[in-house]
Order: sequence, then structure tokens, then C-alpha cells
Amino acid sequence: MIDFEEELKKFRPSLEVEDAEEAINGYQNTMDMVEMLMKLSDRTKAKEEEQE
Repeated sequence: MIDFEEELKKFRPSLEVEDAEEAINGYQNTMDMVEMLMKLSDRTKAKEEEQE
């Protein structure tokens, strides 16, 4: 038989819509490793050109 009191203790409310959007879209805003390396490479090239 189900112990409703025990089940209520385990209950966790779902995220609100705004919080869920942030949780989902937050992953899309992060750069992947390739993008980071490309930006780093561009910065390095620019610094080398400035030194010449």
C-alpha cells in the first residue's frame, strides 16, 4: 500500500517557467571548445601582428 505521508516528504515542485527556460537555454549559451580555440587563435594572431 502507498504511504502518502512518505511520498509527500519526497515531493519536489517542478521549476517555474522562467527558471526552466534559464536551465534549458543556459546550456546553449556556453561556448564549445572549438569556438574557444578559434577565438584564442584570433587573439594570438592579432597580438603577433601588433608586435610586427
